[in-house]
Amino acid sequence: MERLHPAYFALVMATGIVSVACHQMGLGAIGLALVPVNVVAFAALVALNLARVVRYPPRVLADLVDHQRGVGFFTAVAATSVLGVQLLVLLDLVAIAAALWACAIVLWAVLIYAVFAALTVKEHKPSLADGISGGWLVAVVATESISNLGGLLLPRYPGRGELLPFFALCFWLCGGMLYIWMISLIFYRYTFYTFAPSDLMPPYWINMGAMAISTLAGTTLIADAPSSPLLSSMEPFLRGFTALFWATATWWIPMLVILAAWRHGYRRFPLRYDPLYWGAVFPLGMYTVATFRLAHVFDLPFLLVIPRVFVVLALAAWCAASVGLIRSLLRPEKVPAHAIP
Repeated sequence: MERLHPAYFALVMATGIVSVACHQMGLGAIGLALVPVNVVAFAALVALNLARVVRYPPRVLADLVDHQRGVGFFTAVAATSVLGVQLLVLLDLVAIAAALWACAIVLWAVLIYAVFAALTVKEHKPSLADGISGGWLVAVVATESISNLGGLLLPRYPGRGELLPFFALCFWLCGGMLYIWMISLIFYRYTFYTFAPSDLMPPYWINMGAMAISTLAGTTLIADAPSSPLLSSMEPFLRGFTALFWATATWWIPMLVILAAWRHGYRRFPLRYDPLYWGAVFPLGMYTVATFRLAHVFDLPFLLVIPRVFVVLALAAWCAASVGLIRSLLRPEKVPAHAIP
């Protein structure tokens, strides 16, 4: 419990979005089967993290101000929102999804400023090469997840005026700006500093996943546009940037595959279970769902071949990570706590 990684909520993020992907792609039985799995995982992680805060507050505080581990706390925000989406889309549990959305907003408000304020004012800071990583983009995922769930809830609460559309729009825009800030530093680190295989930790796939969830949130706002004068007036802008986000996410995929081949093939870096691998499963599921939604909202049926392939990849990755998790629980190994990339 003391060594529990702040980013372990990525397990809930991955399970939730793979469940939604299966539901959308005609694998409804698998999608429904993952619902209780995710609810149990979420409850267990909440309990473990609360117990960790009570029993090991210095360790939690140390994680919060760490440039690598601190950003892992944002997975709690994204996991709460993704679970809300899963329960809303698959089971139509509107009230529970709304409650999870409210919790995610509170968590986001607390963590986004606590983490970044702490990293700003701390006296001893790492170099850019040691401090920045793809895991920082979980802040983008957390922000966009609130926009997406809010947009899905909007039709369920008609007559609220433009408050909810404006709220969801602001989170979508904030997430996009956070990505621009962070990916500039991350790309600079990739191309101008020496890279070792150990530097490419699993969640570097969030480079793509952050843009995929931005795409999904954008398609949700576009779908809400007919019922909102605000969103309707901005629809060309929404469509343009949503297409930009999807194209950026797609650009990252071959690059990430090449880097993975270099890491595990050419440099022979061992492939063993790590809780951070859930941060690699999530982007595959998110790209599946985002592309499916984009194809329908933009009326581009030829794109549907992509989610048909990626849902299989996402499900296979989820199964592989699950096997690794079960084996690690049955045969726990003492491993050093390391950073989220």
